[in-house]
Amino acid sequence: MQHFFSALQSVLAAFFGVQSEDKRKTDFKHHSPITLIAIAVVLFVLFVLAIYATVTSVLNT
Repeated sequence: MQHFFSALQSVLAAFFGVQSEDKRKTDFKHHSPITLIAIAVVLFVLFVLAIYATVTSVLNT
C-alpha cells in the first residue's frame, strides 16, 4: 500500500509540475512505468469528469 501512495504522490506532483529531476529519476527506479501511467490516466479521466460535471452544473442553473 505504501508503494501505491508513493506512486500516487509522484503522479500528483508531476501533474502540478513541482516534481524535481532527482525525485523523477528515483521514481522511475522504484516504480514501474506502467503503474505510473495507469495512475496518471485514471487521475486525468477523473479530472476531465470533474470539469464536465462542473460545467454541466453551471450551465443547467
